[in-house]
Amino acid sequence: MTEKSVKTNAMRLLETAGIPYRTAEYEVDENDLSGAHVVELLGLDKDMVFKTLVARGKKRGILVFCIPVCEELDLKKAAVVAGDKQVEMIHVRELLGLTGYIRGGCSPIGMKKKYPTYIEETAQLFDEIGISAGVRGCQIFADPEKLAGYLEAEFCSLVKE
Repeated sequence: MTEKSVKTNAMRLLETAGIPYRTAEYEVDENDLSGAHVVELLGLDKDMVFKTLVARGKKRGILVFCIPVCEELDLKKAAVVAGDKQVEMIHVRELLGLTGYIRGGCSPIGMKKKYPTYIEETAQLFDEIGISAGVRGCQIFADPEKLAGYLEAEFCSLVKE
């Protein structure tokens, strides 16, 4: 585990749960907050680094989806796995109020409330996956099975073909 100068809430929660992790820091470019830029800066496999997307279901309310950074969420698949008729992305301006996180630093760990969480099934192909540490400029890497267990998340097919 690499020590970060400031521990994030997500890091503290993983430590409390006894889940091993490591971190990687990178220089934030305010003009390019994309996950593709992050994997390029860190020299990582784009399929092992995941972004956290927050959506709203018509029946189920707020839902969290973790998918590889270069993929696009299939809203129809998202609705089916969530048991909802329709799912749409929330507006960026709602993100902080709902999750406690800002765009480019949204982690599925330690949100303000516990929301139903779904992780793209390809995460299971890796020994570890990267997710936001809860701040821009830092990623947490941990075992996807342990993360899913902690988040009470389901693995399922979520990305557009």
